[in-house]
Amino acid sequence: MKILVTGGAGFIGSNIVDRYLADGHEVAIIDDLSTGRRSNLNPDASFHELSITDAEAVLAVFEQEMPEVVSHHAAQMDVRRSVAEPQFDAETNIIGTLSVLEAGRRVEARKFIFSSSGGAVYGDGVPLPTPEDACPEPLSHYGASKFAGEVYFRLYGRLYDVRYTILRYANVYGPRQNPHGEAGVNAIFANLMLRGERPTIFGTGDKTRDYVYVGDVVEANVLALERGDGETLNIGTGVQTTDQEVYDAVAAAVGFGEPPIYGEERAGDIRRSCVDPSRAKEVLGWEPTVDFHDGVRITVEYQRESEVG
Repeated sequence: MKILVTGGAGFIGSNIVDRYLADGHEVAIIDDLSTGRRSNLNPDASFHELSITDAEAVLAVFEQEMPEVVSHHAAQMDVRRSVAEPQFDAETNIIGTLSVLEAGRRVEARKFIFSSSGGAVYGDGVPLPTPEDACPEPLSHYGASKFAGEVYFRLYGRLYDVRYTILRYANVYGPRQNPHGEAGVNAIFANLMLRGERPTIFGTGDKTRDYVYVGDVVEANVLALERGDGETLNIGTGVQTTDQEVYDAVAAAVGFGEPPIYGEERAGDIRRSCVDPSRAKEVLGWEPTVDFHDGVRITVEYQRESEVG
């Protein structure tokens, strides 16, 4: 089938593009390369360099490519930047999402897959592991804008009979994760340690996250092509991992013996985050397969080969 992936030069999106192509689908990519990398682009996919906030340009690409499925992964994903620049965050994650939704509706795409955030949408004070029916209480503009995107997908489903699956990702990690941005603590720690530098843990190291390997996320996106219509599904492991445990796992994989630097906690950071993936298993037949320590070793080797030397 013909699939259009927004954000297809990014960490998660490019891995999804590769798998869709390997499975025999035809793929087009929209990415403005603001955070995505040209080196991540698969040469077998058609590429359109533009921002999803440019509604006319997005529609023109959709009318040219005529996708059957739209995988919407383009986003402003920096929590810190969302707090500092809420309007920019909303323009990308809300207005941009509407541009993609409208273009897909105009060309009668048969389905959308929307990447949301299992950590940022829920906030603190929810049961752990968190089920999909927990009341969202975002602590950042990023979480609020991602949840707003979900609301629009549900609205389009009701008003226009648009088919969609919303995937709420836990903290995704693995090869191609950017070690120079705000997100992606595994890649950030690995890159610094490989350079002999001590990474910083913000807080005492007891904050928790649910880490899901990018290959498992890709598999969820494959299954969602034909399953999960009208569903909002957590894609995670159901396991809490502390910042200190991440540090220790990366240090072991690198062979780094220095302790971390402990800094002040940051505004907008969630204390504890862990999603319940049981609904995804029931609906998609999906469950995580990659052990965290194995995934960390793969991530470290990728960083070793691509960033050092």
